[in-house]
Amino acid sequence: MTPHRVVLRHLRPQDAPAFVAYRNDPEIARFQGWTLPYALKDAEALIEKMYTRTPEQPGWTQLALVDASTGELLGDFAVNRAVPDHGAQAEIGFTLARHAQGRGLASEGLGLLLAQLFGPYGLHRVYAHIDPRNAPAAALLHRAGFRHEGTALESYLHATSEYGGEWTDDALYGLLAREWRSHAKQSEQGDGLI
Repeated sequence: MTPHRVVLRHLRPQDAPAFVAYRNDPEIARFQGWTLPYALKDAEALIEKMYTRTPEQPGWTQLALVDASTGELLGDFAVNRAVPDHGAQAEIGFTLARHAQGRGLASEGLGLLLAQLFGPYGLHRVYAHIDPRNAPAAALLHRAGFRHEGTALESYLHATSEYGGEWTDDALYGLLAREWRSHAKQSEQGDGLI
């Protein structure tokens, strides 16, 4: 088995400068929901809040995606456990620093996250909402086995627009536990799907 190049862990106080740097990159923030500029104090508050959370708790939990050999922060994954369905579903989100893109690191991180969500946490379904103009995010989800379940037109008010808000389309992707197991089995057989 090939060792993983990345690790998922809690965000730590020392991650704050790198976290702020990629959140303030206009190319990264373009398809995200935070407003610019993103302040260091906001990162520090978020990291403190997230440090004791786990993805099995209701609400949003953010995890650091780090280089397994250097510990460098490469990005983060967020998990929002739904409450109405007794926690059997979760929404995910992800952000990757520009210098870490295009190397398969996000795919590895997403694979690790899904293994936890569908494995020990026993989820039934994982889903993600993305701006359909974000082709790399759509490709990442497809590689992991997600299905495009539909697109709601002009249904998300994107607050980071320089004009104070822009109504954008919202594409929904979903993956069931049984689909993930089948996809993971195919990948183990050498299909290279993840």
